[in-house]
Amino acid sequence: MSERSSFISLFLLLCLLLSSTLSPAAVKELDYIVAIVNDDIIAKSELDNKTREMLAQMSQTRKNLPPMEIIQEQILERMIAKRLQLQAANRLGLSVDDATVTKAIANIAETNNITLLQLRETLEMDGISFPLFREQLREDILINRLKQKEVINRIVITEQDIKNFLAREIGSSRQRTAVRLLHILIATPEGASPQDVQAAKKRATDIHQELLDGGDFSELAIRHSNGRQALEGGDLGWVETSRIPSLFTSVVDEMDAGSISSPIRNASGFHIVKLAEVKGGQKMIINQTHARHILINTNEIVSDDEARQRLETLRARIIDGDGFETLARSHSDDKASAIKGGDLGWTSPGDLVPQFEEQMNAMAIDEISQPFKTQFGWHIVQPLERRQHDSTEEVLKNKARQEIQKQKSEEAIELWLRRLRDEAYVEVLLEELSPP
Repeated sequence: MSERSSFISLFLLLCLLLSSTLSPAAVKELDYIVAIVNDDIIAKSELDNKTREMLAQMSQTRKNLPPMEIIQEQILERMIAKRLQLQAANRLGLSVDDATVTKAIANIAETNNITLLQLRETLEMDGISFPLFREQLREDILINRLKQKEVINRIVITEQDIKNFLAREIGSSRQRTAVRLLHILIATPEGASPQDVQAAKKRATDIHQELLDGGDFSELAIRHSNGRQALEGGDLGWVETSRIPSLFTSVVDEMDAGSISSPIRNASGFHIVKLAEVKGGQKMIINQTHARHILINTNEIVSDDEARQRLETLRARIIDGDGFETLARSHSDDKASAIKGGDLGWTSPGDLVPQFEEQMNAMAIDEISQPFKTQFGWHIVQPLERRQHDSTEEVLKNKARQEIQKQKSEEAIELWLRRLRDEAYVEVLLEELSPP
């Protein structure tokens, strides 16, 4: 008998022994296995807890909830996927220490402008214990590290990818900036037989026809979709046009708001997409500043006071008529700009560190600042010109590699999750799940 069989048999035997000694009312509440995931199990109590959490969330956003068995099936699939990822992380020896979790919790509180005590109180009001929250957060961080190692770090982006991206974005006749997509996936297993593919295609075709006949997309997504957003009604939210999955790009570009695609096939299965809403295409106009500066670094030899005093002297000399460019070349520790007389060229929001940008933006043209400090040392800065600049194309170029990375990551993670599932021993033990 295998270790898995021994473990599961022991669990079932324990349940049987307990049920023979307990009252009928107590037996009714006895826990039992709802799924086997390799050498692990998912108990009914775990599923019930997750179901209660999800119902609380869904009741805030949806009036008509789908049947309970549909919700529980989707939640159980999510739990199985998470369990498989945690097992994979364990096999690779990945872990998350307490300090990392504590820092993540502090970041969550800071992002929401609340204290740690207020965060605890909010969780308790929602029925979530703080230790459980910590453990769930630890698991989420661990899974993100696993995805980074196994999927994201292996993605290759070529120059041709970037060229294609820019051609698509800059050449788009519709000039959309973002779209809101709804999605249904009818999955096929890895290495699917022709019969599997045909069955999935028929399901997708039937669902597509039901949608064309007026069926509610969100309800059909909850009932039938194997996608990760199924319980959200297949709602992928607002997606920048640069982040539309490549499988859907050409299809969505030809769609109008409210229209529904025919089934689209790839290795994951058959996809149906609805273009719910669009945002379009104003130019990206930004305020740019052309400035020059002189930097004095601090170190073991040069103190803050000395750096500031040196800059005060240089500032006085410039006001008295000495050339800014000449003094920058001979005194500035920013060698890249020093050879250009301290010239930083045209800078856009976010190009410079916040302290420098804030100081520069508060000044009049040709004004020379008092010495101020950033992480690089002490500066004086002089704004020379300001302009409004159409940076649409530049922004697209700067974002291209980042967005391609995100796009390829999402597609690769979807396939990786399907492969994890297909290669695992997974057994759902109950055909019908009872309410929590």
